Amino acid sequence: MVADGRIAACGPVDRLRAEYGAPVRDFPDCIIMPGLVNAHTHLDLTHFPSWKLRKGIDYSPRTYVDWVIQVIKIRRSLSRQELEHSVMEGLRVSMECGTTTIGEIVSDRTLIPLYASTDISGRLFLEAIGQEPVRNGSLLAAIEESVASFDTERLKPGLSPHAPHTLSSAFMQDLTELARKHSIPSVIHLSESCEEAAFMHDSSGNIASLLYPFADWETFLPSPRHTTSVAYLESLGALSPQTSVVHCVHITPDDAHLLKKHGVTAILCPRSNDRLVVGKAPAALLKKSGIPLALGTDSLASNDSLSLWDEMRFLRDEFPGVFTSVEILEMATLGAAKALHLESESGSLEKGKRGDFLVLQPARQTSPDVLAEALIEESRLMEVFIAGKPI
Repeated sequence: MVADGRIAACGPVDRLRAEYGAPVRDFPDCIIMPGLVNAHTHLDLTHFPSWKLRKGIDYSPRTYVDWVIQVIKIRRSLSRQELEHSVMEGLRVSMECGTTTIGEIVSDRTLIPLYASTDISGRLFLEAIGQEPVRNGSLLAAIEESVASFDTERLKPGLSPHAPHTLSSAFMQDLTELARKHSIPSVIHLSESCEEAAFMHDSSGNIASLLYPFADWETFLPSPRHTTSVAYLESLGALSPQTSVVHCVHITPDDAHLLKKHGVTAILCPRSNDRLVVGKAPAALLKKSGIPLALGTDSLASNDSLSLWDEMRFLRDEFPGVFTSVEILEMATLGAAKALHLESESGSLEKGKRGDFLVLQPARQTSPDVLAEALIEESRLMEVFIAGKPI
């Protein structure tokens, strides 16, 4: 039962029919489940595959840093209209795949009104990258102004200090303090590549020799830290229950211990890791350590689709026996909502939450104990409801 965009009641249909006089829509032999929550997206890069061709920058990067530089080159060539169309297409495709809530990285704050123009809910993480102190100060002030200007109930702000190697330590600490000041969560790309691991250890490798010169950061190259990205962030006070970290491909058991100690959530993007050939996250270690887990698709710059169904199936196949089907579904619903600190709004069907839900038809009749597997593997998405409205 949905009223005013919220779930007013849940229960057997006969009881709801008897207690409420509202119109009823029947979906015979179907399953109702919560809308999917994509914990990590970059929807402004939805048109990346076509941009590569049109901009004449269509080559196969040899390394992770080559790919980063390719993304930067393409982003620098885009018009405002191209970015707007890409965001809107990403939102449309996401909703058609059953995603009703997103954890979106926003690198251009002027695009925020586009997200507010649709019915999708979520958290918009305002991205920050930089090494130069004066520019960082200006960016910090602009981000705080944007955070203060959020006035929508559906979309809430967050911060995205991009990665340990793309921000100065002072800037990372300033952003951490800003998040605490406004009581908003942060998300950080973490240990995505072996190149990051090498850079954090001794300031060497492609990040030092290629990325820093490309970004005109040579004068900010740090002395060897002899640490890991996780330990580095802990030393800056950047890890807390309000922090989520994305990828976690190259973390150690000690890193996992620190993430668990500080209540950090890990967001996995296995197809992106596979596409960029950066390795696999130690999923079994993360699970064994008791670290809360969520699932995201990342962007079409490093993935084939924005479908969490595709991501769930890939996760199952990439880590056989590590996760049950129920656990995988939770990583794309309530677990992801918790990563975004939106579990009071999304991720499960409970009274008071947003009326975001999916109607699915399993390919065959199945018993409750294998229902989750059937939904992931071979169900048909019949309808997507956002705030009680079919889209």
